[in-house]
Amino acid sequence: MLSMALTIAFALVAAAFVMSLFRLLKGPSAPDRILALDTLYINAIALLVLLGIHLASPLYFEAALLIALMGFVGTVALAKFLLRGDIIE
Repeated sequence: MLSMALTIAFALVAAAFVMSLFRLLKGPSAPDRILALDTLYINAIALLVLLGIHLASPLYFEAALLIALMGFVGTVALAKFLLRGDIIE
């Protein structure tokens, strides 16, 4: 039962990953692209967590935590750049 749920979850998260990648490449404006990038790293975290559950390895959870940290910092930096035009004051 768990393997079927993991397979469905992998398929749905992979579809969301592809859709957000499409929005990142085609996005009509910079804020749309930043939002797509934010969604893309969240989907990457979800894929890593699902892979960690599937393989029963805690290494993937640590990688997901690092990607979450870098994604948050990147999103804040890009948003600050859009608002002010400068990242470091």
